[in-house]
Amino acid sequence: MGYNAVFVVLPRGTAEHVMNVAKEAGAQGGTILLARGTGAHEAKTFLGLTVDIAKEVLFVLIDEKDTERILEAIVEAGHLEKPGTGIAFVMSVDKTVGLVSRDSIKPIKE
Repeated sequence: MGYNAVFVVLPRGTAEHVMNVAKEAGAQGGTILLARGTGAHEAKTFLGLTVDIAKEVLFVLIDEKDTERILEAIVEAGHLEKPGTGIAFVMSVDKTVGLVSRDSIKPIKE
């Protein structure tokens, strides 16, 4: 079974919504990282001071057969078809260690 890693760079405060939509599309979960852009258009000025534009990077590891469906949901939820709203890219994953599926976890009995 192969996996893909989907990375999504989004404006701060939007990654949680995009992650929830990805879960609805079949993703098991993901990780949200705080980031700062360094591109030419990232730095904005306000009253002569440079203000960094905060970003969030959403990282989702998914089964390769689910990639297109989940990526389409991410693009729609993040409005990535519109300029300046973020980017997404997919990388093939050769090896994983410690990956546990939600389906294989047994519930804790009280």
